[in-house]
Amino acid sequence: MRTHLCGNINENLNGQSVVLCGWVERARDLGGLIFVGLRDHAGVLQVVIEPDNKTAFAEAEKLRNEFCIRVTGQVRLRPESQWNEDMVTGKVELLAETVEVLNASAPLPLLMSDEDGEEVRLKYRYLDLRRTRMQHNLRLRTRLTKAIRNFLDGHDFLDIETPILTRATPEGARDYLVPSRAQAQRFFALPQSPQLFKQLLMMGGMDRYYQIARCFRDEDLRADRQPEFTQLDLEMAFVEESDVQAIAEGMVRAVFRAVLNVELPGPFPRLSWAEAMRRFGSDKPDLRIPLELVTVCDAVRSVEFKVFSGPANDPASRVVALKAPGAAGLSRKQIDDYAAYAGRYAARGLAWMKVNDPAAGVEGVQSPIAKFLDADAIVAILAATDAVAGDLLFFGADKEPVVNAFMGALRVKLGRDLGLVEPGWRPLWVVDFPMFEFDPDDQRYYALHHPFTAPAVADPDSLQADPSASVSRAYDMVLNGSEIGGGSIRIHDPALQQAVFDLLGIDEAEARQRFGFLLEALRYGCPPHGGIAFGIDRIAALMCGEDSIREVIAFPKTTTAGCPLTGAPSVVDSVQLDELHIQLKPEQ
Repeated sequence: MRTHLCGNINENLNGQSVVLCGWVERARDLGGLIFVGLRDHAGVLQVVIEPDNKTAFAEAEKLRNEFCIRVTGQVRLRPESQWNEDMVTGKVELLAETVEVLNASAPLPLLMSDEDGEEVRLKYRYLDLRRTRMQHNLRLRTRLTKAIRNFLDGHDFLDIETPILTRATPEGARDYLVPSRAQAQRFFALPQSPQLFKQLLMMGGMDRYYQIARCFRDEDLRADRQPEFTQLDLEMAFVEESDVQAIAEGMVRAVFRAVLNVELPGPFPRLSWAEAMRRFGSDKPDLRIPLELVTVCDAVRSVEFKVFSGPANDPASRVVALKAPGAAGLSRKQIDDYAAYAGRYAARGLAWMKVNDPAAGVEGVQSPIAKFLDADAIVAILAATDAVAGDLLFFGADKEPVVNAFMGALRVKLGRDLGLVEPGWRPLWVVDFPMFEFDPDDQRYYALHHPFTAPAVADPDSLQADPSASVSRAYDMVLNGSEIGGGSIRIHDPALQQAVFDLLGIDEAEARQRFGFLLEALRYGCPPHGGIAFGIDRIAALMCGEDSIREVIAFPKTTTAGCPLTGAPSVVDSVQLDELHIQLKPEQ
């Protein structure tokens, strides 16, 4: 039906006859000429319909936005005074010979712009997807997955699919359950990841596996979460951490080179989990922001101010300072707004100090808490933070996880608000994660990653002797403040696996009931193995400069896990429920 794409028409085609198809982005009747912006996925071209061509002109007078049309005509150069440098096709136009309406459009229910609300955009997603922004995002995503496949295919990985209908396993979120019609009162679970199956593939001698897999988690949503998402999953046999990391880092470099023509700096730096939390309050620090948390416990252990001295003398707490360079000019209202922001992350308050003259000690600072601090404490704080005149210091004091959460978030917000975010891409590896986290309410341990992650010690007795101090063989890849990939070396020894289950409160009977097939497989010559998974949606969003992964997914769900387009989830009729042996409770 067409000979060319609208966005590919250029000066080299001057004088040639072409046939184009697309949508009307705009139509302007100037009284003597009709100008139409004709759009397809490649771009927009200006089409001119002259009144001498009565048939075409009559058709063009009917055109409205988003009419689907076919145009034949001759390419010609625009007068130089009319060149549009903002358009790839801005030096040419098409003089129409025929205009054919392939399909008229009803009045549009949205503006077809970023001004449209998300609910209406998702309800009419088939219209929203026509926009240049969405076309760009999904086409970039296609190049991303193509580059991934090209790299892994070239490194002897096998592309193997794993089941979607499986059984529930503990992986940190609620499962989506699927009732079985054939087996009453039995349920499948949609996979949160292919974790167990990829380990079984290593036991099956596949050596190197990958899959661009659909995964499902029933959890509270936010900008970088969806109930169904896509991840690159890969696993390798007979490897150490460095082997997996080398492949993963090489792949990410190749992908950025192929998709964005960007050479990432290298080698990727490595930070231990403990160092990342100490310096940045986060295990996914954005290294583009040149701000760090500074521990000042030693400076305030003996001060009268119990808000500081209490945590400073508690091994489970910390007191930190965060320097905002040149921000002493912030108003009290602006500072209070930052305190309110920190409150979203459980901060009970946000102390601050303006530095006017660091050489003057107490007299050189302005702060509501200065009267509670002695001269030695203030001098020590200024020295520890390298504060200079014009700086503003924020303080966090509380239990260590709480301080890390709100001061880490404040660090990112200050970096953005003060224009301190450096351009470019800053990848890194975060390693040496704790094996477990202890919940004082439940009085039990939980796996920080998942229960199949190998500990740094290979001896079950050593692991059980001091689980709170144990380190895992896990690793995350972080890019510009987002965790884009995470993995580990897996447990391949049955005794060590049971020791981990014991610490997690999973006894042998429960372990057999929940994933006995994995434990059975471990008994038959399981090779050492490890892998990593990457969030395709997150990487695509970063590459596209989007804050939300919904902007790189064709048909995403809302934050309430609903689909405005299809009306899902929907009511199911009683016949289907009876077939599935399900009876609904009356609504309360």
